[in-house]
Amino acid sequence: MIAETPRLILREWREDDRDWAAAQSACPIVMEHLGGPQDRAASDARIDRMIALQAQRGHGFWVIERKADGVAIGTCGLKLIDAVGAPLQGELEIGWRIARETWGQGYAREAAAASLDFAFRRLDAERIVSITSERNRASWGLMERLGLTRRHALDFHDARFPPEDNPTIVYVIERAAWTA
Repeated sequence: MIAETPRLILREWREDDRDWAAAQSACPIVMEHLGGPQDRAASDARIDRMIALQAQRGHGFWVIERKADGVAIGTCGLKLIDAVGAPLQGELEIGWRIARETWGQGYAREAAAASLDFAFRRLDAERIVSITSERNRASWGLMERLGLTRRHALDFHDARFPPEDNPTIVYVIERAAWTA
């Protein structure tokens, strides 16, 4: 277990997570602003990358498991920004992806807050970055509710995404703002 909240556990990946993760990756609604639906091979490759990141750096995008029933409902966590053209290459990035049927229930915020606590208290991070599309109102709305601030000067073109999801917009939170 990486972190625990009143309703959630953030944990490392297990082999039995691959089926639900593939279903989530194939969902056009969940993946609308994340490059579109992905097949099983792409989903498995993402999981393999997250397992490797966890082993190498002690963090990655972890599984969000609901305590009430033990169901995995998404991913949330930290990785280093690696998007080509991103101005903050190598900075810690927070991100999340939640199953459509759980949207609006506060799970993403709860998991993201736990991930920010992990970053600032256990990794001693100075700041955390989050990126999304301007069209992804739900995502940047959550960033703002978490206390991240939009940094227009850091927006960039991300070739992984279609024109309607560019530019990629950047939000940042400093340790002092989170721990205040």
